[in-house]
This record gives sequence, structure tokens and C-alpha cells, in this order.
Amino acid sequence: MYSLRSFFFGQWSSSERLPGKTVIITGANTGIGKETARDLAKRGARIIMACRDTAKAEAAQKEIIEDSGNQDVVVRRLDLSDTKSIREFAEAVNKDEKHINILINNAGVMMCPYAKTADGFEMQFGVNHLGHFLLTYLLVDLIKRSAPARIINVSSMAHSWGTIRLDDINSEKSYDTRKAYGQSKLANILCTRSLARRLQGTGVTVYALHPGIVQTELGRHLNTPLKIAWKVVRPFTKNSMQGAQTSIYCAVAPELEKESGGYYSDCAPATCSTDAADDEMAQKLWELSCKMLGITWD
Repeated sequence: MYSLRSFFFGQWSSSERLPGKTVIITGANTGIGKETARDLAKRGARIIMACRDTAKAEAAQKEIIEDSGNQDVVVRRLDLSDTKSIREFAEAVNKDEKHINILINNAGVMMCPYAKTADGFEMQFGVNHLGHFLLTYLLVDLIKRSAPARIINVSSMAHSWGTIRLDDINSEKSYDTRKAYGQSKLANILCTRSLARRLQGTGVTVYALHPGIVQTELGRHLNTPLKIAWKVVRPFTKNSMQGAQTSIYCAVAPELEKESGGYYSDCAPATCSTDAADDEMAQKLWELSCKMLGITWD
């Protein structure tokens, strides 16, 4: 849960370096993704900024290179709402990159009006869960060859708002922006647990996290009552740099090397909802996700 500690939470301190490591961060052109990229670039990693808006990404790239002194920061286009784009991105990475040591599935949409992805999936579930699920599937062999490696899924405390609606996964019978967002973030945690089990013994570890209540562009679709509530709590929220700290912690902290499948907040283990610990539902969701994407991932 969100704690008072996080109101005053600053920067996670670690001198860990990442020379020779390659990191992919989705949505790295803004918000916590950009701050995560900036931090890991300063640690000497090669950064691949996987972004839909390449113009915005290139502006962020220039800023990160100047700030970090690390020239090895590249932009590749990735639209998580289109499986064709995801496959093209993964194909290029698999062809051009010798290794991927850290994959940070960070990009997302929040509480947007009802819309569908290019493949007909409800937008929040399609981008936040299925897009990253497919991306991870397409890169997992390269990641395994790069072990020790880490996969980080940026979820949210909002996972407790949703349930997995197996009979209406695309919210076609009824759509509630808040519940649909919660379902997508719950899916992130359930699939983190499932993936951790599947990757046991490979040297690849997996983490899910809540970044905190962060001042980012994700809130642009909030309705009027929520916008009013947001103005009230805004003084107690995190900025993007503070919100990036748990992503950085999960990517870098040596003490997590033997941990996998957990949920983190404020750079520490956290408690997720009962629904997020349901391994039977996690398996059903995994099977449904594979079926929706037309892939086989045992």
C-alpha cells in the first residue's frame, strides 16, 4: 500500500555501475521512463529507448546524453498498441543486439476513453499488458542468453481496483476506465509471478512494482471529479525522478539477484492484493494472453 514514507521518499542511493550492459526501457521519452533511462545511462549502460513518439524520444535522448555523458543511448520506434510494430521492434533488436541484460516494461496508458488497439484489444489491457507480454515473449530467448538478466514490469497499487474478467477481457459488455486500468495492472503482477516460475534456473529474474503516485502525463484522461481530487493530493505526490527509484532499484540492486516474482514499492518488498497472488488465475490469464496474441509460450 502507499505509505507516508513515500511522501518523503527521495533518491535511491547506490554506486552500482552497468558497463557493458544493455537496457531496453519502453516509454523512455517522458516521466519515470525518462528518469530511469537517465539514471541507468549515468551508470554506463547502453540504453535503448523504445518509444512510439520518436521526435519526443530524440529530444529526450539528446538531454540524457548531455546529462549523463554517455553517448550509447539510442531510440527505436515501438508502438505497444500494434503487434506489427512490436514484432518489427523485436526483430530488429534480436538481429542487432548481442545481449539484453535488463528489460523495463514501463510504458502505459491510464484511464483513457474506450478505444481499441490495432489488433482489436481494449486499449489499456492491450498496451499495458498484452503489448509488454508479446514484447517479452519475442525477446526472452535473447534475454536468457544474456543472463544474469532482469525483467521489470511497472504495475501500480491500482491493481487492487480491478479483477481479471476472463469472460469480457476487452470490456465490450461494459467499460469502466478505472476498473479496466486496474485489470491491466493486475495482469502485470500475475504475469510477473507466472514468468518468474517459468524462468527458474535460467539466471533471469522478474519483478513487478508500484512506482508511487507520480506527477506524470498519464493523468491526462482523468474525469473532472478525479482531477479535483488530484489537485488536493498533488502536494504529496512524487515527481518523475522520485517515481523512477523503484524501477532503478529493481534493475540494479545486487541484493535482488536471487529474488524473482515479487512486488515492490518504495525500493522494498510490498504486499499486493489477494487477487494478485492467485496462481490459478495467473495461469488462466497466461493461457488467454497467448491465445489472444496467437503465440505458444509454455
